[in-house]
Amino acid sequence: MKSKIIFTSIIILLVSTATFSQSKNAPQSIISRTAIIKKFYDKKELSELPKGALLELCVERVGVLAKTLPYIALATKPGITLIDFGIPYTSEYRKAFESQEENTTSYLETTTSYQKKILPYSDKDDLVKAILFYENILKSLHEFDDM
Repeated sequence: MKSKIIFTSIIILLVSTATFSQSKNAPQSIISRTAIIKKFYDKKELSELPKGALLELCVERVGVLAKTLPYIALATKPGITLIDFGIPYTSEYRKAFESQEENTTSYLETTTSYQKKILPYSDKDDLVKAILFYENILKSLHEFDDM
């Protein structure tokens, strides 16, 4: 009886692993699913936030822009893959895409580190203006689809 339970558990584990595992060859979204802004702010809301929160918002918006802008000729929102545009999903294109993702990640790590060291010296009003500027660009990208 005990061996049947163990055997059944192993079978269920193998089936669930095979069912829920992601294929390394499955097409990935062109724009990272983390390239989203949860909330857009107005000037009054931003002015009421402490400088530390403004720094985080600024860094977040730069990250979203870096993950989005290189791809606006293809997509402006996460979820669209290379295959959706008829781009062959061969190893050559996968390598190019993966290389671009690695470069973007490296750029963001460097930029984030720099911003966290330098931006605290900026004026709070200038941080608010920068965040509003970044948000206007991001809003424009959503309107870009309607053109």
